[in-house]
Amino acid sequence: MKLLALALLATTLPLAAQQELHIAAASDLQSVMPNLTAAYEHATGTHITVSYGSSATLETQLENGAPQDLFLAADYSFPERLVAAKLTEQSAPVAYARGALVLWARKDSPLQPLTNNTLLEAHFDKLAIANPDHAPYGRAAEAAISKLGLTAKLKPKLVIAENIAQTAQFAESGNAQLALISLTIANSPHYKEAGTYVRIPAAAYPEIRQCAVVLKASPNKSQALDFLRWLTSDPVQQNLPKYGLTPIH
Repeated sequence: MKLLALALLATTLPLAAQQELHIAAASDLQSVMPNLTAAYEHATGTHITVSYGSSATLETQLENGAPQDLFLAADYSFPERLVAAKLTEQSAPVAYARGALVLWARKDSPLQPLTNNTLLEAHFDKLAIANPDHAPYGRAAEAAISKLGLTAKLKPKLVIAENIAQTAQFAESGNAQLALISLTIANSPHYKEAGTYVRIPAAAYPEIRQCAVVLKASPNKSQALDFLRWLTSDPVQQNLPKYGLTPIH
């Protein structure tokens, strides 16, 4: 039903049969993009290939000439670097969603039920976060820990993952007892089945404004611009909360 609804939202776009679109997407979108791309492909005929990674890793790859058409990052700063390098069609990154940070643990964890005091009480040995240098959600986690006055207490307990998807895997596998991850991942069917989460108060970390840019070197610029217009359209934006994202308007 979701797929059909989203596909119908794209029917006003021009048909692009046999066209290709290559998207570099931040790891927090791994549970979001399959639904969106399937709907878009069904409606337009554009074949979409998505590559995932931390926003920093993807930005570096794109700056070095990786053959992608569109970059969907987990923040503003990494697309802005590509803008500054004059590698994008846009003169500024385009916001497409806002993200949220949550604390996640397996359902069989002795720390259940999770509350807003779980971090404060610190009755655990390992907390997974994404690398703050590479992943915007890692930056948000680091900022939240600092805002809560827990840096000194929690620093010895931190397990650093390369990206937000790996962060969640650390907690699911038992390499950490808790993880600070994106709501998009925590809200995915797999992680909802495996664990539970509580949202970190939004005031504890800077706004996670997820932004996109179309690459100037893209051979599929028109398809990339069409997809971005579709993603930021009101009907699609209204569906984003189902996937753990907040609309930009």
